[in-house]
Amino acid sequence: MEKIRIQDDLYTFVNQEKLEELVIPDDQPCTGGFNTLANGVEQIMMKEFKDMSTSKQYPNEFLKNACTLFEMARNVEKKEKDGISPALNNLAILDEIESIEEFSKAYKELMLRGIPLPIKVMVETDMKNTANHLVYIQGPGTILPDASYYKEEMAQQKEMILGMWSNIARMILAKSNLSEENQNQYLMDTLAFDAVLGSLVKTSEEWSEYVAMYNPMKTSKVANLLKTLKFKNVLKDLFNEVPEIIIVSEPRYVKNFVNVFNEETFIQYKHWAYVTNLINSCTLLSEELRDLGSMYYRALAGIPSGTPVDKFAYQLASNVYSEPVGLYYGEKYFGEEAKKDITEIVYQIIDTYKSRIKNNDILEEQTKEKAILKLSKMGVKMGYPDKVEEIYTKLVFDEESSLFDVMRSLDRVRTLDNLEKLHRPTDPTHWAMPGHMVNACYDPFVNDITFPAAILQAPFYSIKQTRSENLGGIGAVIGHEISHAFDSNGAKCDENGNINNWWTKEDNKRFNTKVKQMVKQFDGIELPWGKVNGKFIVSENMADNGGMAVTLEIMSKTPNAKYEEYFTNWAKVWCLKAKPEYLQLLLNLDVHGPSILRANMPPRNFTEWYETYNVKKTDKMYISPSKRVVIW
Repeated sequence: MEKIRIQDDLYTFVNQEKLEELVIPDDQPCTGGFNTLANGVEQIMMKEFKDMSTSKQYPNEFLKNACTLFEMARNVEKKEKDGISPALNNLAILDEIESIEEFSKAYKELMLRGIPLPIKVMVETDMKNTANHLVYIQGPGTILPDASYYKEEMAQQKEMILGMWSNIARMILAKSNLSEENQNQYLMDTLAFDAVLGSLVKTSEEWSEYVAMYNPMKTSKVANLLKTLKFKNVLKDLFNEVPEIIIVSEPRYVKNFVNVFNEETFIQYKHWAYVTNLINSCTLLSEELRDLGSMYYRALAGIPSGTPVDKFAYQLASNVYSEPVGLYYGEKYFGEEAKKDITEIVYQIIDTYKSRIKNNDILEEQTKEKAILKLSKMGVKMGYPDKVEEIYTKLVFDEESSLFDVMRSLDRVRTLDNLEKLHRPTDPTHWAMPGHMVNACYDPFVNDITFPAAILQAPFYSIKQTRSENLGGIGAVIGHEISHAFDSNGAKCDENGNINNWWTKEDNKRFNTKVKQMVKQFDGIELPWGKVNGKFIVSENMADNGGMAVTLEIMSKTPNAKYEEYFTNWAKVWCLKAKPEYLQLLLNLDVHGPSILRANMPPRNFTEWYETYNVKKTDKMYISPSKRVVIW
């Protein structure tokens, strides 16, 4: 094993032995860090599901429904007997629709059947008045992982991936009731329709700018842009009224909609909808089809084997009943002592953040006051919610139906519930993540942070770890999420989550200069699996930087603080062993930077790093003081 110096590569120095030991499971693209914890939680909860199913003893109706769905998804014999028929029956409606006028009338039913549509309609929070909801529209997804793959410079990769996808699609279409001639025609039309979509829909980089989604338009103007679709009639069917304002999330796509969907392309659309929906449906059909349906993503991510049926069944059921499952996990596996300790850390970080805002050199006094107000009003959700949301009482199903039909009926309930939200106020008590998820988040449109119980374990956090280790783990992650309130997206929202410019002109200039410095620090870094796009990952890098800054300040005031423990645990949480294909995919799809950079880049911006390990100019993890970036 090559000897690595910590001053040259913190990530590898800390994780080298672990990375040598780790074995990536055949059904996954990676392991380590977050993934190892997630797998551990999954094993615990799979056993719980099996025990409940065997004993028929359930803590509540929600878990009973979850376990029943789990058993249905495990029932290979029943799924084999049902075969592909449930999916074909669901798609039969497309054959019955012979014109755009008929399509417009059937839009709601198509939506409730989960059939992909040329324009997506949904209800989301009004970003400028977050107490209310509005109707949003956007384009559909593409066959390739991201719209960036359709650019000219990606032509070779595009053709290779589409060729692979087409081979898989042919194998699945061969199982349908289409003639061989029709199979070929459907496939050609699907690729033609997808090529147009790929040239117009947003890339992941464009989606990473949240505020750019907020483009309010009068419905009359939107209806004119979507004139090949009787859009006002569609809205009337969906909402029993025609809203005055629509939020257009993808203006470029909507402005070109008549070129995407018209009398000439209508057949192409129908064939695209059929093929893509059939492929997506495979996961709920026989084991052979489930395997075929997962082949495309597995090839993209370098995963050799499909998910074992028990694990698939658990993932399906725990996803549908995520809040009740998370509540059960949180109550049973997350103690009050830990909750009390971690909550104290959160408020210590928020208070430290306030003092850092007061003393920073970016903001003028009036803007500092607004920033501190935002911190004071920030919601904190730790562990798991107090109760299960009402929608879960509606998620009931017929056990005699096929797995496909059960899932369609459950998705139908959720879709109708989303449409009904238009006339309901938003719910700030809603949890963005369930208790059994190993993750955390900040919601800019609620101004709150969520830390599920499952992430509150070692190496992130443990009451058995030192305070220095906990600050380098969960402390920095908490600081990261709080920092999102002031990243390139969150900074555009006020204390109530509304898009609102609370910055002075000069503040904005100074802030944007810092943002550009952060982009530059990462942009163009060459890794064995590709080049880093600094603009795409800037908001997450700013959050990492802020999380480290605030916890290092707490370290400076912590008795017996050990910076070696802090930096070591910081590097541990980013440990990741992954397939090269998956790492390449993440560069294009994930707003977070590669793990090795998340571990190695932030420390070099802080004096404590240099002092702790006596890092010199000749060391690889040295950068000159003029290039160091500290934003918050």
